[in-house]
Amino acid sequence: MRNEGYEPRQMALPFDEPERFAAADFVDAPSNARARAALAAPENWVNRRLVIWGEAGGGKSHLVWLWAARTGAIRLDAARLRAPASPGEAPLVIEDIDAAAAPLALFATLERATQAAVPVLMTCRTPPARLPIEPPDLASRLRASLTIRIEPAEPALLDALLHRLAAARQMNLSPALHQFLLNHLPRRPAVLREAIARLDRYALALGTAPSRRLAERLVDELADPDEGAAQTDPAARMPDPPAAAITSLL
Repeated sequence: MRNEGYEPRQMALPFDEPERFAAADFVDAPSNARARAALAAPENWVNRRLVIWGEAGGGKSHLVWLWAARTGAIRLDAARLRAPASPGEAPLVIEDIDAAAAPLALFATLERATQAAVPVLMTCRTPPARLPIEPPDLASRLRASLTIRIEPAEPALLDALLHRLAAARQMNLSPALHQFLLNHLPRRPAVLREAIARLDRYALALGTAPSRRLAERLVDELADPDEGAAQTDPAARMPDPPAAAITSLL
């Protein structure tokens, strides 16, 4: 039966998108080892539910896509969920539960999944125990779930990620430029993704190869204003500079 408020869609890898979430592109690291182990054993999830949380860009979505592609899970976006979804016999993925638009719909969806005895994988940026969630029954369901954090990325993971992001855009970063970015940008995956995207746009706008001068501009743009910004999306926090500012780098 089709839900009136939300139509679940089957997970499929988007081969026409820059971020393909291929298994070969995922970087195994100690920071994501516990999450990978849990995804391999859904029979061990508490109440058949797993919540993976961590900062933006840490690999949650990549893990979700790989697990859903392997299991045939139905993927839901909590920010778009307006009415309860019926999982049928397929596992469920519910992303960004900390941005849920209709908590009652999320609660009812979890109840239906429990009745159907299907596993539910959820993601968020904050541990469920710290989320100001209403109604209380939803909060208790989330807290009565297996909860695993993706830890902050280690240097080896960031190094491999920067190589992969540049290669995906066919950018040739010299070893010196690669190391400069690692040494001076905030050491978070989301910031590296934004930096490479901007470096590519700026180099294309100027008709030049990526340079140290452009990289220095990026460092200024994407520097954290304070430690409390660790969970902030750098793309949302800092708009691109005007074209005149880019041209001034020539």
